[in-house]
Amino acid sequence: MTARQLLETRPAAPDVPRPARRPWLLPLLVAVLLAQMAVAMVTTAVRQTPTIDEPVYVGTAAVYLHEHSLRLNPEHPPLGKLVVAAGVALADPHYDVSFEGDQGEVGRHLLYESGNDPWRLMLFARLPVIVLTLLFGLVVFAFARELAGPVAALTALALYCFSPDLIAHGSLATLDVPAAGFLLTSAWLLWRARLRPRRYLPLAGVALGAALATKMSALPAVPVLMALAAVSAGCAASGLRRRVALGRAVAGAGVVLLAAVAVVWATYLMVDPRLRWAPEQAVPAVHGPRGLVVELLPFPEAYRDGMRIQFAFENQRWQGFLFGRLYTGSLWYYLPAALLVKTPLGMLALWVAGAAAVLAVRRWRPAAPYLLVPTAVLLAAAMQGSRDFGTRYAVFVPMFLAVAAGCVPALGSGRVRVRAAVVTVIAVAFVAVSSLRTFPYYLPYSNEAFGGPAKTRLRLHDAAVDWGQDLGRLADRLRERYRGERIWLVYKGSGVPSFYGIEATDPRTVPPREVRGLLVVSNTSVAKATGRLAELIDSSRPIDTVGHSITIYRR
Repeated sequence: MTARQLLETRPAAPDVPRPARRPWLLPLLVAVLLAQMAVAMVTTAVRQTPTIDEPVYVGTAAVYLHEHSLRLNPEHPPLGKLVVAAGVALADPHYDVSFEGDQGEVGRHLLYESGNDPWRLMLFARLPVIVLTLLFGLVVFAFARELAGPVAALTALALYCFSPDLIAHGSLATLDVPAAGFLLTSAWLLWRARLRPRRYLPLAGVALGAALATKMSALPAVPVLMALAAVSAGCAASGLRRRVALGRAVAGAGVVLLAAVAVVWATYLMVDPRLRWAPEQAVPAVHGPRGLVVELLPFPEAYRDGMRIQFAFENQRWQGFLFGRLYTGSLWYYLPAALLVKTPLGMLALWVAGAAAVLAVRRWRPAAPYLLVPTAVLLAAAMQGSRDFGTRYAVFVPMFLAVAAGCVPALGSGRVRVRAAVVTVIAVAFVAVSSLRTFPYYLPYSNEAFGGPAKTRLRLHDAAVDWGQDLGRLADRLRERYRGERIWLVYKGSGVPSFYGIEATDPRTVPPREVRGLLVVSNTSVAKATGRLAELIDSSRPIDTVGHSITIYRR
């Protein structure tokens, strides 16, 4: 690549208008969009009871703080739980060092049996993830601005801030949004490294290491980002002899890899400087190519054992639910179908248009490998997974494609650009209305073509609609409308119903003829109902729903 070509692919297009008269307007709009997202996430976090995974992470975070031990939740690296631990430390809950149990039991004991207020503790645990989610919005804004200017940046940020999936999972003390955001940050820093490799290649490696130290699902992105690091270093070395440029490209990839590995080791050392590792659960043996990969990874033994546990999960046959069909195993097309259901229609249209624009327009084409290739590789890897449990496994898609979609209003010039901008404004407005209408029930969101959040339960299950988040709302509903009635409950979640004042019996433990009164069932259990539970549901009359995730029947 010549110096002239390099200048032609600088981040901002030269013909993009820049605001001059009102320099305060752009920061104000950014602040408004982020404030809207913050309000949505905090409001959601305040009202939701612990989802299925959260007590595990919160309990593990407390173990990190008080015992400096890696013994719990080895299937996920420590960094995401260290983020959660920042909130747990501020909450300063009572921690029972003498309690022994598995990772789920430790979390429930901390929340419900140690004299702590679970509402307060969960809010504090979720706040660091909320802050991190907002910061990733700034990465989306910066990336899109460097590609196509301020209008593109605002478009990308708006799509990010109104994404129901990002609001839903960004307001939970879980690992999906942090891992995806760190990957996006790494890709953005690699893009910037084309011009300043010495500054940005090490930072890109740190961001990649943060992703790897949060979730192992980030591993498929490593070869892609290593290749992009080499490309960025090679671009900066254009004009030099081929051998020198190739050497710099290899060195650039090596810098990113070394930084990433160092971050992974540092996170384990932060938990336990002595790296004591004695797994409390059986670690399965992994053979073949997978086993070889695990052995060759330059990570702590606890990380590699965590990978072995993850591979064991992948070997299991889980139940899935898609468009009313209950099945065992996984469907390769599950994630694209789930994204189709759970993404606002205007956002889907802008994603497609943005991806096409990045590929078609000459000045944006150099960014395609940094935006579209990681998205495609990560999505292809996630589609091979055995757990069809919702779009949280593909939450990187609305991040990366928001940046690409931001290019749409900057298409062409003159009337073409005006039309593109008008179409974009209309699409973003539809996205905003669709997102605001689902408030505060973001987890069960589905777009209007599939009936909205009230109908999501007919097409998806688990984290896509019902992750145990509405136990508190159920308690309020029962007190307000059904006080004194007999409650039969099938709840799928990690909360403790009795703590919220719900005195109920499992209807599957008695003959069906004895089940009279209110039958309350989590919608995931409705979707997967067989045998006695299916018989009870079929012979009952639905009378109410709670948060689009729990159905109340009358018997």
